[in-house]
Amino acid sequence: MKNKDLNFATKAIHAGGHPDKETGAVMPPIYQTSTYIQSSPGKHKGYEYTRSHNPTRTRLEENLAALENAKYALTTSSGLAMNTLIMHMLPEGSHILCGDDVYGGTYRLFTTVFQNKHKFEFIDTTDYKLVEKKLKEKPALIWIETPTNPTLKITDIQRVAKVAKANKVKVYVDNTFMSPYFQNPLDLGADVVVHSLTKYINGHSDVVGGALMTNDKKIHQALWTLQNSIGPSCSPFDSWLVLRGIKTLAVRMRAHEENAKKIAAFLEGHAKVDKVVYPGLKSHPQHKIAKKQMHGFGGMITFYIKGGVKESKKFLERVKLFALAESLGGVESLIEHPAIMTHASVPKEIRESIGLYDNLIRLSVGIEDADDLIADLKQAFG
Repeated sequence: MKNKDLNFATKAIHAGGHPDKETGAVMPPIYQTSTYIQSSPGKHKGYEYTRSHNPTRTRLEENLAALENAKYALTTSSGLAMNTLIMHMLPEGSHILCGDDVYGGTYRLFTTVFQNKHKFEFIDTTDYKLVEKKLKEKPALIWIETPTNPTLKITDIQRVAKVAKANKVKVYVDNTFMSPYFQNPLDLGADVVVHSLTKYINGHSDVVGGALMTNDKKIHQALWTLQNSIGPSCSPFDSWLVLRGIKTLAVRMRAHEENAKKIAAFLEGHAKVDKVVYPGLKSHPQHKIAKKQMHGFGGMITFYIKGGVKESKKFLERVKLFALAESLGGVESLIEHPAIMTHASVPKEIRESIGLYDNLIRLSVGIEDADDLIADLKQAFG
């Protein structure tokens, strides 16, 4: 059966997962080698040097392409390494539209490393009149995170993609928060999807990696050439770990969502919580869009505790099951303070202009027992 004919949970396990040809091993080998023998100069079996290609990484890229319904996938040593390759691919002086609420590392990369190479304009991608106006200016691309990190705003991908296509603008979507299980931007008209493999796709907080999926052969080839030239390839061992993590992606994402729904409802009714933001709540301003373009609501929750930094720190210092740590998407529950931690590189005035205040707390809900997680939050509130 072809991958396109399989359902997601089956693709997650079997795409790129054919038995090893030499031994029949069910699990793909870790090809921990830097180089490959050639029978004659330039004559080889498709592999010359692991920076360029590696059989374990090939398996992973085949799997990732299948999960996002793409023809091509490319993996790197980190999510930011992939973003870096994309920025290097663009002609110098390119105009880039970017969502105003994106991962702090993405914001830092764009506004420091590439600030003199390209022109970046940060806008609210849920303001569709503004988006349409700016797309008519023919930027090189529009960069969307949906849901955004950390305020969980949701952009209508199909709507933006339609206008972008009319103006011949490429649409790049960071799909990290949803994973391919809950959202498939290429199916909604996007040109490119990027992921931090570190997060839900791997799911076990033991790998750092990045990925890109697309149906555009030119984009894939240009990025592979840059990756081969610059060198931020995903290692064989990390590729193997991510492949192992992917096998449980479907069941993990269902568990993340089930727990998140219960915790969001608990927080929404708590006297010490000012506001809860979760796509699965009817109170979310883009709840209807989420239902339309997503297959579920994910495991990320943002809430505003009553008070400020003092109250936030007190609460965060008291949690026991929730680990106070950066990152997200692992099987264990994590909690963090974006203004001090993941988004500290974003200037305070810009943070607050997008709703990232000092009393905002971000949860990455794991797959532990929901009652235990809620009990932990209860005791932390005091």
